[in-house]
Amino acid sequence: MKLVSFLAGERASYGVVLGAGVLDLGVRFAGRYPDLKALLSADALSKAATLAQTEPADFPLAAVRLQPVIPNPAKIFCIGLNYEDHRLETRRDRTEQPTVFLRYAESQVGHGEPMLRPRESTMFDYEGEIAVIIGRAGRRIPEAQAWEHVAGYSCYNEGSVRDWQYHSSQFAPGKNFFRTGAFGPWMVSADEIPAQTVLTLETRLNGKVMQHADTSLMVFPIPRLIAYCSTFLPLEPGDVLVTGTPGGVGARRTPPVFLQEGDQVEVEVDKVGVLRNTVGVD
Repeated sequence: MKLVSFLAGERASYGVVLGAGVLDLGVRFAGRYPDLKALLSADALSKAATLAQTEPADFPLAAVRLQPVIPNPAKIFCIGLNYEDHRLETRRDRTEQPTVFLRYAESQVGHGEPMLRPRESTMFDYEGEIAVIIGRAGRRIPEAQAWEHVAGYSCYNEGSVRDWQYHSSQFAPGKNFFRTGAFGPWMVSADEIPAQTVLTLETRLNGKVMQHADTSLMVFPIPRLIAYCSTFLPLEPGDVLVTGTPGGVGARRTPPVFLQEGDQVEVEVDKVGVLRNTVGVD
């Protein structure tokens, strides 16, 4: 099942993708589950699946404006240096524990929306990643039980403002400029992607492949990341875990390749879909 968050005119809602259409769950579940995070919190994905089998789409997918899959996450955990080729290209030391930093919801856009290069920067970079959406709450989750807490998967472009990222050893400014990251187009529910499935990740800039890897190459696999992050904070439904980018980022190329106004960036995860955004200027 593919689930999206969207705007229909000025009305925020969410729903199930049915072919080229959308079943509006915000209307069907009015007063009970106002958004996708609330649906996950109520463990009500099965109710959405039942409706999707019996109800028609309410309008074409092309008629709505897609939002980040979870527009209002309580937490967005981002993992740095989680592919060895990316660690090597950054010339950073190997660590025994995951590198974790946080993003804020305001730093994201949905599929089809422009990622904004801030006027303060000339070093706006792409980072294709796989996003894991949490569906079941937990604290100190054992790795052996981690998959039970996954609601689904999506694509993520962790647009990075490198000159601001390099101001200090702390990543936060360069990773949180307004509307620089992208999250979408939808969440594919975990029942469609069995645990331990090897997923392929590819990033393309104006049609040219810039990054290509799969999850078998992660330094810290998804269960390890869930166990680690849930140790210092409880995980909640709707939390997002952005699992790291492989080698090939623009800043480490010779010469460097940074995003320019009008560029198109695609992040594709097999079994999930393609996240596509153009680049604008803020």
